[in-house]
Amino acid sequence: MDTIRQLLRDKGEREHVWSVSPDATVYEALQLMAEKDIGAVLVTEGEKLVGIFSERDYARKVILHDRSSRETRVREIMTPEVVCVSPEQSVEECMALMTTRRIRHLPIVEEGGHVTGVISIGDVVKAVIDDQAQLISHLHAYILGERT
Repeated sequence: MDTIRQLLRDKGEREHVWSVSPDATVYEALQLMAEKDIGAVLVTEGEKLVGIFSERDYARKVILHDRSSRETRVREIMTPEVVCVSPEQSVEECMALMTTRRIRHLPIVEEGGHVTGVISIGDVVKAVIDDQAQLISHLHAYILGERT
């Protein structure tokens, strides 16, 4: 199975990693997420990753507690314990991690702590489906005696 580095390459991205400051308002973070059509945004202070803010954080920590997204700061509701992966990890490892930790987004961090991308559970599922489709195609060709 592919590595996360290959997934990012196949996805056609050395993507821009979208982030907000911990002092940004939740409303500002949501605006960025809507504009970029993403479900989570990293929270950074300078180059340092200090958290992640997702739609789930908003629903559970703002809406359900009747807080104002224009007055609440991201630092108040972000998830500070960010689970990250290396670009060399396999898609399968990431799927297992996302499943056991019940998370939908994983920042990709190179040695030295530089964030180079973010993958979603949708990216991982697509990679697994593509891998299985390719395997089925190869098996089908093998059974029929065709060259691939």
